[in-house]
Amino acid sequence: MTLIAEIVISLLIVAGGFFAFVGSFGLIKLPEIMQRLHAPTKATTLGVGSVLVASMLYFLVIEGIPSIHELVITLFLFLTAPITANFVAKAYIHRRESPKSLPLTNRDAGWATFDPPPDQRTAGEERGTS
Repeated sequence: MTLIAEIVISLLIVAGGFFAFVGSFGLIKLPEIMQRLHAPTKATTLGVGSVLVASMLYFLVIEGIPSIHELVITLFLFLTAPITANFVAKAYIHRRESPKSLPLTNRDAGWATFDPPPDQRTAGEERGTS
């Protein structure tokens, strides 16, 4: 049983290292920030997650001690990475784009970054006829 566990743990560590390397390499080499955004939020998150799962398995199977710390870190990582990516993307759109340069949303509301608060809209904007 321990040989199989050691092989699985080793494979998770190697896969985690590979994904972390690919994510870091993409962060450096991709030319635009919106392209660079995918490297740390996808590949590096998967890499760090694999290493954390390998650590949980090691402590559970080899040491016989369940480790909650890695589980909490993994959950926090997978919950915060998409939110952080969303904030970076919105900041990029807000700084680099204008409302007229963005594609239509085909809804009554436009892009959330550029929509005025409800109390500052005119009557025509509320009906979508501005």
